[in-house]
Amino acid sequence: MKEIKSIKDVNKILGEEIEESISSSDNTEKLKETKGCKAGFTITDDIVAEDKLKAKVFKYITYKKRTENEIRQKFADVDQDILDNVIEYFKSQNYINEDEYIERSIKEFIALKSLSIKELTYKLVQKGVNKKVLDDYVVKNREMLVNYELESAKKIIIKKSTKMDLQDIKKYLFQKGYMSEIVSIAIDEVFDN
Repeated sequence: MKEIKSIKDVNKILGEEIEESISSSDNTEKLKETKGCKAGFTITDDIVAEDKLKAKVFKYITYKKRTENEIRQKFADVDQDILDNVIEYFKSQNYINEDEYIERSIKEFIALKSLSIKELTYKLVQKGVNKKVLDDYVVKNREMLVNYELESAKKIIIKKSTKMDLQDIKKYLFQKGYMSEIVSIAIDEVFDN
């Protein structure tokens, strides 16, 4: 058994095995010139680096869905050309998908928090979501998001009404990015019931 310390050792061993297996071939001279895994292919340090980075990125993105920006921030210290290749690979495999990330994140926010549409979009932009993709999602799902914002505003009004007067509640909601029409409708619905 031969000791392997570097890529050169791997290529040397593989090249010797190829030479042994093709020594009886008619094209012996031509094939002996090739070294590496397959005739004409050599394992390089870049290939090994890309493979290692794929493994690290895969672990990072399967633990929790991530945006492309989050991946770039996490792996900022690696060769950016190799990182670009890895990101494109995972995009092609649908492991990195901005549309799915946005939809899943908004569903989580809706289930867990009372936020305005503005707060939702701000949180996602902070995560590095593509602004254009996010705007497209908001336009397509406007009705659902407006209903969510209305319900969120009503929850906040009910919760804050024991501690604050109506003007302070309005001010609070406006500061949180709630639309004035939504605030008016929410106040009417809460206090008319």
